[in-house]
Amino acid sequence: MYKVLSNKQLNENSYEMVVEAPLSVQKAMPGQFVIVMATEESEKIPLTIYDYDKEKGLIYLIYQVVGASTDELSSVKGEIFSVEGPLGNANVICKEPEKYEGKKIVYVAGGVGIAPIYPQAKYLSERGFKVDIIYGARTESLFLIKDKIEQVANKVIYATNDGSRGIKGFVTDALEQSTEKYDICVAIGPVIMMKNVCELTKKMNLQTIVSMNPLMVDGSGMCGACRCKVDGETKFACVNGPEFDGHKIDFDLALKRMNIYKEEEKIMWEEYKSKKQ
Repeated sequence: MYKVLSNKQLNENSYEMVVEAPLSVQKAMPGQFVIVMATEESEKIPLTIYDYDKEKGLIYLIYQVVGASTDELSSVKGEIFSVEGPLGNANVICKEPEKYEGKKIVYVAGGVGIAPIYPQAKYLSERGFKVDIIYGARTESLFLIKDKIEQVANKVIYATNDGSRGIKGFVTDALEQSTEKYDICVAIGPVIMMKNVCELTKKMNLQTIVSMNPLMVDGSGMCGACRCKVDGETKFACVNGPEFDGHKIDFDLALKRMNIYKEEEKIMWEEYKSKKQ
């Protein structure tokens, strides 16, 4: 069991959990994730390590309630059954920052995609990098950790569908309207958002890294649930990723795979809600 220091609601369906996981945190790097289980009988949930404190042994996680398992996680108090990780590969820029000195980097986040972007921007900021962040959401109330990202970014450009903050439109509109000349783009968010960003950056001849978040079960590459096509080859997001060259991802296949268990998830969610009442 792992001690949960806090599990608080950030907005209408997003939460921040702080967990004592001293062994997991020691080797954690921006871009990696953990797999958590609320109880011994719960489903495994992959969550990005959005912040960490190695001295205190703390891992900070942000998650969104989208079904039965994440709703169960939102009710956790005191202890959580399992925290497995860190898993996946660290962000390529953070792993070897010396190779990217002098490069102009822009991060593009959609919704909770800000969770994996924040630690990368923080890590690079501490090493003298000045990175820009384009952050999009449907409406202003859905933005997360605004104060934190504004502290580590050179500048933050907001975009909302309804125009309640920043540019009215999508992150692609903000990127296309930017007068900055970027060398690298890192896009993280819903698959359809990353697809649209990559279609734009391909026209712009802008190198783009994406972080894939497909279905995932064991996090070791054994189950094959998180497979995706990269440049025609099958890769596993948990062990080969989660980051890949965005211009080589088969996004149409990724979108299809995300809908495989939609009906089962709906049934499980309805059963869970009826038991909860």
